[in-house]
Amino acid sequence: MATTVALALGATSLPAPPPAVAQESGASGNSQVIIRDAEIEQLLRDYVTPIFGAAGIRKGSIQIVLIQNRAFNAFVVDGKRIFINTGALMDAKTPGEVIGVLAHETGHIAGGHLARLRDQMATAQIMAIVGMLLGAGAMVGAASSRGAIGNTGVGASGVFLGSQEMAMRSLLAYARSEEQAADRMAITYLNATGQSPKGLLETFKRFNQEAMFKTSSIDPYLVSHPMPQERIANLEDLAKKSPNYDKPDAPALQARHDLMRAKLFGFSGNTGEVGRRYPLSDRSLAARYARAIAAYRQKKLADAMSQIDDLLREQPNNAWFWELKGQALLEFGRPQEALGPLRKAVALAPSAGLVRILLGQALVATGNAGYTTEAIRELSNATAREPDWPDGWRQLSLAYGQKGDIGMAQYAAAQSYFTAGDYRMAATQATRAMEKLPKGSPGYLKAEDIVNYRPRTPSSGVPRDPT
Repeated sequence: MATTVALALGATSLPAPPPAVAQESGASGNSQVIIRDAEIEQLLRDYVTPIFGAAGIRKGSIQIVLIQNRAFNAFVVDGKRIFINTGALMDAKTPGEVIGVLAHETGHIAGGHLARLRDQMATAQIMAIVGMLLGAGAMVGAASSRGAIGNTGVGASGVFLGSQEMAMRSLLAYARSEEQAADRMAITYLNATGQSPKGLLETFKRFNQEAMFKTSSIDPYLVSHPMPQERIANLEDLAKKSPNYDKPDAPALQARHDLMRAKLFGFSGNTGEVGRRYPLSDRSLAARYARAIAAYRQKKLADAMSQIDDLLREQPNNAWFWELKGQALLEFGRPQEALGPLRKAVALAPSAGLVRILLGQALVATGNAGYTTEAIRELSNATAREPDWPDGWRQLSLAYGQKGDIGMAQYAAAQSYFTAGDYRMAATQATRAMEKLPKGSPGYLKAEDIVNYRPRTPSSGVPRDPT
């Protein structure tokens, strides 16, 4: 797995980038962990690209962000990203289950639900404020009168609480209609792309069973989504009318899905869980992948290398198996040996910027000046593909430092801090870079942009939840 970064959802900044192959098991408090992994991200892009096409969304305009959280969930916040939990990928047994959820979230984006929800929230806030003013006015009137202040006070409180409830009911009624609309749009996209909606239906049926004992005493109007039974009935009616309902997932796609799940369990599951899910008696490629990753995480390098080599004998052109071998060797302090596997991974997956970052890191870690030019070339390519990922810039800064180009090293460091959200340190490094770079050069101008940048205060987004 690639670098993980702790993120408090809704916050304005990320911490400084950790070591490039750091692996975290979770986040504490209200933080989440963003996971970057080239193999998983490519699969999710392959899942969602046809859906985006059917929805009229330009390719590359929406980012899929993976959150390390074992709950089965996905949501959209700003119309530019779909967040999906690792738990959704680990629990989904078929590609169709994930594709269905992504289609549902695409419905929220294509339907403009987020912008309209913000309008609804503003209206709800106004209604609540009006209620507060009416309540305050009633209390002032009572205080200046000779009547029963206590009774009037209760009435004033009732005005305030009543307005809050009206606002909440109005907002949640709108949210329920959004969810039903997103369900219908998901079915439309799946039909348009010749895919089965069965996975989406099965996902919501599972949610229905989990929620059965939680909703019997809840006011349906105070639930942000339709009641499960009602929603399942509507969705099932639509899904079973699809001509593709019984169409199975392509075997090759299912195989990639199985490898993705194995990778996630291997990296985030404990030893016992991996052993239970993928016992030694299971000789499938996915099971062997999970066990090889588990051995690497347990610092059993020789065992891990043996198992990874076994995987490569079966699939010698699998870029992600080569990446895993290179990452393991690099993490265990053998960067020179990691170069061959990582160069092979880059050759097999040339568009994977994260793999190029790993190769660049290995080249830098050897300390061999003869690799400096290659490291700068690979990391420059990687940062062009992954401009918002701090670790590529961090490694590029180290590579320029090895070359003795201090101005460009400080510029790359400024970019690393900037993409991590530390604008103060970014400006400091950029100012130092401008003192060393030729005035008017590309690096100088980009450093100047960082110095002059003033972050805007973001409006608070409201996650949309498919469940």
